[in-house]
Amino acid sequence: MSEAAESSTHPAYGRLRAVTETASVLLADNPGWLTLEGTNTWVLRGPRSDELVIIDPGPDDDEHIARVAALGRIALVLISHRHSDHTDGIDKLVDLTGATVRSAGSGFLRGLGGELIDGEVIDAAGLKIKVMATPGHTADSMSFVLEDAVLTADTVLGRGTTVIDNEDGNLADYLESLRRLGGLGRRTVLPGHGPDLADLEAVVSEYLTHRQQRLDQVCAALAELGDDATARQIVEHVYTDVDEKLWDAAEWSVQAQLDYLRR
Repeated sequence: MSEAAESSTHPAYGRLRAVTETASVLLADNPGWLTLEGTNTWVLRGPRSDELVIIDPGPDDDEHIARVAALGRIALVLISHRHSDHTDGIDKLVDLTGATVRSAGSGFLRGLGGELIDGEVIDAAGLKIKVMATPGHTADSMSFVLEDAVLTADTVLGRGTTVIDNEDGNLADYLESLRRLGGLGRRTVLPGHGPDLADLEAVVSEYLTHRQQRLDQVCAALAELGDDATARQIVEHVYTDVDEKLWDAAEWSVQAQLDYLRR
């Protein structure tokens, strides 16, 4: 998700940081309440490859895109989902590098790679990258599975919890996506925002517990406020532990919870 914010002087900006043997991260300078420190642009390369795979170019930021383009020969760019903080830099990166871009839908395709397909295995930059459809945050959300890590984009964040998009997000889909990710076991989490995490299985368990707690709170609020209570009324009743600056985003998630419960 994207939210306007003033530039920060976070020490990671502009510096490529290795996380695993095959994955490094370049942090975009777009911090915000929903982007945390900023968008993580992931850089993948096999141990003996001279090519790169980029996951999410990030925002339309000349300096960030120039840094990504300067990292080396880009074999492929993969898009995790449609939100602008992950996709607005696509065309500038393509202009600089001529890279092929693949995504779940046709809106971000550049070159001849075609749309991403759930379950396909991409062989690029000395790596095998399995595509996993993980809808819920958005309908087009994708995760990318490596041998020892998973790039989860906004489905699992490095800190906090994920907002269900108010256009095409879906809580039932999201819960199922979490269960699928949890089934991958103990792998490193490489998220779209925030720090990497050591144990996907444990994080997913925490996410599912948190979602059930929120559903229980919404049910209790409906019992108190009435079944016709609005999402905003429930946010003000339930989300007293959340900064009010995030209540608009919380309202999206509560509406998704109401839709889920009322079905």
